[in-house]
Amino acid sequence: MTELFTSFTAYLTTLPWLELMAMLLALAYVILAALGSIWCWPAAFISTALYTVVFYDVLLLMDSALNAYYLVMAVYGYWLWQKKSADEPVDSLFSVITHPILWHVKIGIGLTLISSALGYVMANYTSASFPYLDTFTTVFAIFATYLVTQKVLENWLYWLIIDAVSIYLYIEKGLMPTAVLFIIYLVIASYGYFKWLAIYKNNQQKQTLFAQTAAG
Repeated sequence: MTELFTSFTAYLTTLPWLELMAMLLALAYVILAALGSIWCWPAAFISTALYTVVFYDVLLLMDSALNAYYLVMAVYGYWLWQKKSADEPVDSLFSVITHPILWHVKIGIGLTLISSALGYVMANYTSASFPYLDTFTTVFAIFATYLVTQKVLENWLYWLIIDAVSIYLYIEKGLMPTAVLFIIYLVIASYGYFKWLAIYKNNQQKQTLFAQTAAG
């Protein structure tokens, strides 16, 4: 870990401005998302536009395609969060929803099958590096991003796995600042999960109290 951060510090002196800007804005996106701020989406839009170019340049083709998708989701996420905020009561906290474990298990199996099929195509018909792992992170990240737009609590658990795999990929491709960024993501994803969990429980308690008051 110490060696990785040392490499990160040294690399900053020669870091291409494109990757640096993408990294800083991506970090801002995750922090703002964990805090429930709608401004996470503008940060995501610019960051993903830059990363689309960065990943294409090192032949992480699925990651490049993923960031093109993020561009669209950044616009959709901003629109949806703005719409939901307008529909929420003034005294309500940032709304969070959750799904049962079985729902996520079924989704996980389906996404794994899709990842395997696409990974085979990437391995045999393209020049992509780490086709199966790259496809795995791409497919799951597509779905996890959708969960963020819907304010689903468990999105952070998906990101913990995605980020861990991505760290290995970026170290292998020499993208050290991005690898360090994803290590930071792991910490923020953990914080985001517990932050959103607390908000979910708080809102559930408020709804229960309101129902009891109305019934009484």
